Amino acid sequence: MALEPQRATADRFCLTVRFLDLVKPFTPVIPEVQVPETKVPFQQRIVWTSVTLVIFLVMSQMPLYGIVSSDTSDPLYWLRMMMASNRGTLMELGITPIISSGMVFQLLAGTHLIDVNLDLKSDRELYQTAQKLLAIILSLGQAIVFVATGLYGLPSDLGAGICVLLVVQLLTAALVVILLDELLQKGYGIGSGISLFIATNICESILWKAFSPTTVNTGRGPEFEGAIIALVHLLITWPNKQLALREAFYRQSLPNISNLLATVIVFSAVIYLQGFRVEIPVKSSRQRGMRGSYPVRLFYTSNMPIMLQSALSSNVFLVSQMLYNKLPENLLVKLIGVWEAREGSAQVLPTSGLVYYMSPPLNVTDALLDPIHTAVFMTYMIVACAAFSKTWIEVSGSSPRDVAKQLKEQGLVMAGHRDESMYRELKRVIPTAAAFGGACIGALSIVSDLMGALGSGTGILMAVTIIYSYFEIAAKEGDMAGLKGMVMGN
Repeated sequence: MALEPQRATADRFCLTVRFLDLVKPFTPVIPEVQVPETKVPFQQRIVWTSVTLVIFLVMSQMPLYGIVSSDTSDPLYWLRMMMASNRGTLMELGITPIISSGMVFQLLAGTHLIDVNLDLKSDRELYQTAQKLLAIILSLGQAIVFVATGLYGLPSDLGAGICVLLVVQLLTAALVVILLDELLQKGYGIGSGISLFIATNICESILWKAFSPTTVNTGRGPEFEGAIIALVHLLITWPNKQLALREAFYRQSLPNISNLLATVIVFSAVIYLQGFRVEIPVKSSRQRGMRGSYPVRLFYTSNMPIMLQSALSSNVFLVSQMLYNKLPENLLVKLIGVWEAREGSAQVLPTSGLVYYMSPPLNVTDALLDPIHTAVFMTYMIVACAAFSKTWIEVSGSSPRDVAKQLKEQGLVMAGHRDESMYRELKRVIPTAAAFGGACIGALSIVSDLMGALGSGTGILMAVTIIYSYFEIAAKEGDMAGLKGMVMGN
C-alpha cells in the first residue's frame, strides 16, 4: 500500500510529460524571440520599448482591408479598453488571446492539473510554447467568429476571398502582438507588452477625451469633443462667460471638465494608496546582522482582481447581448438581460435582468434614482474583486505557503519568529491584504465611475497600477536615483 502514492505521482508525471510532448512538434514552426546572450543595457531597453509602443499605436489606427463600415452596436464595447482593442483595426483582437491563454495555463499549473517544473529550462520552454500555441489558436478562432457573425458585414456580401483576407489580417496582427510581448518579457524591453498596451490604450483614451479637436453634433450644433478644447472654445465664443464655464464643467453628452477633475482625483488617490503596506521584518539565517523587511502591499495582487472581474462581466454581457438579439422574447434570455439602444446612439445597454445589476450606473443621478441597482452593483463589485484577489494568490505562486518557501530558499527568516511560525504569520497577513486590497480596488472603481472619471474607473485603476510598476522597474535599475526615493518609499 505504501507504493500507491508513489505510483499515482509517477502516473501524473507521465501524463504531464505526454502533455508537454504534444507541444514539441510545434516548437520549430512557432516563431520565437531568442533570449539575449547578455543583459541589454537600460537605455537600449527603453528604445526597444518605445519601438514596440509605436508599432502598437500604428496597428491600433490601421483599418482592416475589406471591411464594410457600420454604425451598429459594438458587442465587445465593454472589453475594448481593458483588452487594448480598437474596433475595425488590426488591433481588433487586442491582447485578449494572450491574456486568455496565460490565465488558462496559470490556472492549470496553479491547481496542479498539469505538473510543470518551471525550474527546469526544458519544461519552462515547452510551457511557454504551449501558451503561445493556445494564444494563436484562440486568435484564429476569434477571427473566424468575428468574420462569420457579420461584424464587418455579411459574409455573403463580402465574398469568400475578403473573408479569408480578414481572418489572415487578424491572425497576423495577433501574432505580431504575441511576439512584441515576448520581446519585452525576454529582456529586450521594460515590463511586458500586455501591461504596456493596456496602459497606453487607456491613457490614449483619456487624453483624447481631454484634447480631442474633432467636432460632434449632439443636436445643439457642432461641439468640440475634448473637454479642455471645448472649455477654451466656449470661453472665446460665448459672451456670457459664467454660462460658458457652467456648460464646460457640466455638459452631459460629451466629456466635461468635471470628468477631467474626477480623473485627476482618482489618479491621485490610487497613487496614494499604492504606498500602503505592511512591513514584515526578516533577517538572514546565513549571515549574522543582515536584516531587512518583506513588504505586503495593500494592492497585493495589483490590478488582477479588476481585470478578472471585468473579463467575467464583459463575457456575460457579450453572451447576453447575442442571446437577446437572437431570442428577444425568450423568458430565460430576458431574465439574463434585456438590451435597448442608448438615446441618440446605436450602442445598446442593459435595462433589466441579471446583467443590468452587473453593470454600473451611468452617473450619480441614475444611482440615486435606482438605489437597489446601485446597492446590488456595489456589493457585486466589492465581493467579486475581493474573492478574485484572494483566489489569485493561490494560483499565481504568491500565496503564504509560496512566499514562505521563497524566503526560506533565500535564507531569510522572520525576526522574532521561529522557522515554523513564519508560514502562520504570512497566512495571517497576506490573505487579509489580498482580500481587503481587492475590495478597495472594487470600491475605487465604483466611486470613479459615479464621479464620471474619463476612461472608466476600471481603466484608471489599471493604468495607474501599470504605470506605477514601470516607475518601480525604473527605480530598481538605479538610473533614476531621485525617483527611487519617491517610488520605493525609502
